Amino acid sequence: QVQLVESGGGLVQTGGSLRLSCAVSGPGRSFSMYSMGWFRQAPGKERELVGSINWSGESIYYASAVEGRFTISRDNAKNTVYLQMNSLKPEDTAVYYCARRSPASRNPANTSGYDSWGQGTQVTVSS
Repeated sequence: QVQLVESGGGLVQTGGSLRLSCAVSGPGRSFSMYSMGWFRQAPGKERELVGSINWSGESIYYASAVEGRFTISRDNAKNTVYLQMNSLKPEDTAVYYCARRSPASRNPANTSGYDSWGQGTQVTVSS
């Protein structure tokens, strides 16, 4: 079974930075064959897409709320995807999840298009 393990969350002040990592392991097709997504879920809210990255890292999408502040990257040699978060705001507070996108998925924002999820890591931004 594929495993996704996020790390790097924590408490940071407004304007600060954090870098999340998501390490992927397990059987099946190579990590480098999959697009990956980062999602977040704040208390009382639905899980929302933060951004996604295609298999090569050449095509990256960001939600408007984070564009210009967050950067997604990947290292296929390390089976790892990253989320660099700068200029953090209190409204970025949420549990952040990485997920592996199914090849048949047509909409990167649709959570049902992802077949494997990490356990999540808490990011808290204090004002």
